[in-house]
Amino acid sequence: MRRELEEIIALIESRCQARPTPMEFEMAYQARVAADGIRFAIKHAEQFAPHTDEMRQAGLQLLDALERLENIDRRFQRRSRLAPASEENANKNTGHARRSETSEKRTVNQPNGRAENQTEYAGRET
Repeated sequence: MRRELEEIIALIESRCQARPTPMEFEMAYQARVAADGIRFAIKHAEQFAPHTDEMRQAGLQLLDALERLENIDRRFQRRSRLAPASEENANKNTGHARRSETSEKRTVNQPNGRAENQTEYAGRET
């Protein structure tokens, strides 16, 4: 009996850890908003700012921050896809829609000469 309870608790804990919390969904959303803002700042700095060493350094700092946010977003996407398949089937049977993300990857050449992969997301109901 005790062993069964321990197994049940371990199962519940593993499912809780495998699935992102509402706070993590909110943080992922905010990271995307911040990444969009950084992309906007980089684009406008390239177009309108004077091309000085200081601006080039600021652009590199922004690219680094953008890369970090995109890495966090990719980890979140991987983790959110790890939800058990049986749970998705249960949602289909009860009529609950699950929001999923589709992505489109593209390569953008940066002013420093390096190519950077960018991902655009479009949410859809399944």
